[in-house]
Amino acid sequence: MNLSIIIPSYNEEESLPELIAWIDRVAQANQFTYEAIIVDDGSTDKTWQVAEELHEKNPNVKGVKFRRNYGKSAALNTAFGMCEGDVVITMDADLQDSPDEIPELYRMITEEGYDLVSGWKKKRYDNVFLKNIPSKFFNWTTQRVSGIKLHDFNCGLKAYRKDVVKNIEIYSEMHRYIPVIAKWAGFTRIGEKVVIHQKRKYGVSKFGWNRFVNGYLDLMTLTFTNKFKKQPMHFFGLWGSVSFFIGLIIAMILIIKKLVLQHSGAFYRAVTDQPLFYLALLAVIIGCQLFLAGFLGELITGYSNNRDKYLIEKTIK
Repeated sequence: MNLSIIIPSYNEEESLPELIAWIDRVAQANQFTYEAIIVDDGSTDKTWQVAEELHEKNPNVKGVKFRRNYGKSAALNTAFGMCEGDVVITMDADLQDSPDEIPELYRMITEEGYDLVSGWKKKRYDNVFLKNIPSKFFNWTTQRVSGIKLHDFNCGLKAYRKDVVKNIEIYSEMHRYIPVIAKWAGFTRIGEKVVIHQKRKYGVSKFGWNRFVNGYLDLMTLTFTNKFKKQPMHFFGLWGSVSFFIGLIIAMILIIKKLVLQHSGAFYRAVTDQPLFYLALLAVIIGCQLFLAGFLGELITGYSNNRDKYLIEKTIK
């Protein structure tokens, strides 16, 4: 099978028939064999009923229905597990992503050798202050952190080699960082294509300001786990040691200062009467706790590392 087209959907009953018809026209014109997987993410309208009707008319349409709204990451991760196409395309159900982009995305994967190609909505029809400016700042930050030169990390229209989606896992709201996750998994051939962004035809946007707050928290989580998941002691042990020795040095300075003043007969304050002593004590305690957290983390990851799956690109037999 040439293509798996994954369509996460939440209350998109109006747009799905038009989208599936458009996809089918493009597939037939390019002689693609394909499957279109609609993931109903806990919709409260007739999205699932529409998906069933579309399947009856077109056997290439498949579907998954969640009991409740789990989010786009869960929808994509579930569909990644069941898709069978050599090239996997993800696109939003709201008709803002054009199926006419599919042939070129497919070509870039199969002929140019990309692992992943991300769409770039260079010209957008969204509200400038609600989406455009925050999106540019978000993409700039993600570029700097990941080292991936993409202009639109969160574009729903992306193409992947099958190996990529079968060997990455996304959760929470990590779908916007799929290129980063793929790169850190060893899939480094990442490209970009300018795509058409169309105005929303049906329904309302699911966008909310909390997306940007959650997005930056997820980026911090992703960066931390990528660097220290296997060896948490490298983080907790380092800063625990720094905190412990800072507290220890301050305490020793206070004690030595007291002994010198006592020996010379000058006035001195008891070490425990000085606020700085308690700050030093706090630093020592925090250092011990961080070090212990790193030690426990090493015990946990030491067990899980034995069960890790390592991606092997080639073998010689």
